[in-house]
Amino acid sequence: MIRFIVLQNRQGKTRLAKYYIPLEESEKHKVEYEVHRLVVNRDPKFTNFVEFRTHKIIYRRYAGLFFSLCVDITDNELAYLESIHLFVEILDHFFSNVCELDLVFNFHKVYLILDEFILAGELQETSKKAIIERMGELEKQE
Repeated sequence: MIRFIVLQNRQGKTRLAKYYIPLEESEKHKVEYEVHRLVVNRDPKFTNFVEFRTHKIIYRRYAGLFFSLCVDITDNELAYLESIHLFVEILDHFFSNVCELDLVFNFHKVYLILDEFILAGELQETSKKAIIERMGELEKQE
């Protein structure tokens, strides 16, 4: 199960955060700080998986952004690593080479894509085509 998703820049500024477990605001900030500290300083030759408290963080860096997922310790790391990549591909499709400013100024669209992709901490759809079609339908409704 996914505990939370955090998208941060290299300076540690959180650009998107979605929690699937209840946390106090102060705890959220603490978690975001700890996650950033863990992933930003890791050598690129190491794996993209790191233990975090009683869970694990799976992260991937794209340009200046870190996409981090916190999942159960027994979950399949490679499946989540692939889902991060799929999420970025979908964002690239909608924003034509997504950048940090796209996340900041179009956060409502990013959350909509994320909600279509992940529901209640579980991956819902892994087909890029199906997600893009669904998002097209939702945009027509707006």
